[in-house]
Order: sequence, then C-alpha cells, then structure tokens
Amino acid sequence: MKKKNILFMCVANSARSQLAEGLARSVLSDVANIESAGSKPSNVNPFAIEALKEIGIDISTQTSKSIEQLPQDFAENLDYIITLCAEEVCPVIFAKKAQRLHWPLPDPAGTDEPKEITLQKFRTTRDEIRRRLDGLKF
Repeated sequence: MKKKNILFMCVANSARSQLAEGLARSVLSDVANIESAGSKPSNVNPFAIEALKEIGIDISTQTSKSIEQLPQDFAENLDYIITLCAEEVCPVIFAKKAQRLHWPLPDPAGTDEPKEITLQKFRTTRDEIRRRLDGLKF
C-alpha cells in the first residue's frame, strides 16, 4: 500500500504543527509521509521540543518552513491537509485531491507567562494532537 502524504499547517510552523509533525512521525511513519509548514514560518519553539522530549520524541532537528520549501513530490501528492489554527487565519494551500481536516487548537506560544505555565500549555496541546491522531483513520 502506498504511504499517505500528510501535511500539518499553522501560521508560524513553530508550535502546533511542529508538535503534530513529531507526534505523527512517531505513530504513523509506517503508513504516512509527514511534513509541516506555515504561511509565515519562524523558528521551532523550544517548548515544543521540550514537550515532545518528555515523551521520548526528538524534534530538535525539525525546522520551521514554508509551503514552498516542502519536497515537490510530497506537495504535489498530498492526501491530507490538517490545519491547527484556532484564533488566527489558517494558511490555505490548494491541492486537488487532498482531504482537509481542521483541528482548531489554541496557540500555546506567544505568552509572557512563567516557563512552567507555558510548558503546561504545550503539554496540553501535545496530548490533544496525540488524541486526534489516534482517531485518524485512512
């Protein structure tokens, strides 16, 4: 069976979509090729790296990227586009055959709260993405 191509998207490709990429690679790598991207990429948030490290997943080598930076073969053959934006406008990508899913999750980044509170927001987002991945059927 051919592997599915799954793209996770949010605006900065720094937190939610990075968490989703790392989690999905850890649980779906035998059946799917996984990437993430953003409309305004920045840097991978250190709290995203830490939240996944806590559960044995290393995303320290992942990078924040734009849609244009995705491998061409991957981008041209998308099966699923999963957007993770909640309060902001999600990026749009046109792919003829891709099934679109929207998982609106609050952005755990961008606050001036103490480290432990911010890290807890990343843990909550991580756990919710994992729950949704477990329910993904294709």
